[in-house]
Amino acid sequence: MPQKPLENTDNPISYFEYAKTILQGTTLEDKYFSAAINWDEWKGIELPSLPGRAAPINFSADQIKFPKAPNLNIAEKKAIALHSFANHELLAIEMMAAALLIYPHKTEEDIRFKRGIVSALKDEQKHLGLYIARLNELGYQFGDFPLNDFFWRQMTKLKTPNQYTAVMSLTFEAANLDFAQYYAKIFRDFGDEKTADILDIVLEDEISHVAFGSHWMKKWREDKDLWSYYLESLPFPLTPARSKGIGFDPKIHERAMNDADFTHKLDLFEDDFKITKRW
Repeated sequence: MPQKPLENTDNPISYFEYAKTILQGTTLEDKYFSAAINWDEWKGIELPSLPGRAAPINFSADQIKFPKAPNLNIAEKKAIALHSFANHELLAIEMMAAALLIYPHKTEEDIRFKRGIVSALKDEQKHLGLYIARLNELGYQFGDFPLNDFFWRQMTKLKTPNQYTAVMSLTFEAANLDFAQYYAKIFRDFGDEKTADILDIVLEDEISHVAFGSHWMKKWREDKDLWSYYLESLPFPLTPARSKGIGFDPKIHERAMNDADFTHKLDLFEDDFKITKRW
């Protein structure tokens, strides 16, 4: 069964120790770590090539195809999907921990931004636990299938908080606004309310995470419109197509972004990225 978050409830610890434990720790127990945080002077850290992960949760060069929707009523295919969802949550946890370490916090505003990251990180820990618990109910363990590092590979390109926010909040988490709804409906149609309910929880949290990103990008953009600022903050080769999941839902994106113009431009955006056109 997944570990509960370990929390140091006695005294706050340095943000550095908190984030480093999560990022460089090698076990699931480390990834669930939680503590009250003291925002002491920023030290900085060189971004590691990979987060700490030991077997059975280490990365693999092997690839496994994500199951097609009609097969998600088969136990093993469902487990592969849940395993992939759980890895996405773990990668988000590790990327958020890295963000706490690599971006300076010299002002109270910087610290408020990082507190928002910590709040989102705790949500991701919750999601990870829910997915792994469901995986266990199906007779599988996290680590039974290959784990990729795709999202992590973007971290080296994210030199500034606005680049991080453009990628994490307004792209990867924004896409999950669509994916969570899409897969919740599939599992619900198959009669799997447990898995669908988890995806409903994830969706509501992702709305708040995207809203967090939208809030900060609006603070940083100066006199630029949000769409233009997003485009210039998004590192190559990522494009706005990555922020749309299967069955793009403009209403949920507008609810999260609170920016009708941005959502309209995202709705119209198309390029050669194909995964969101897979039905």
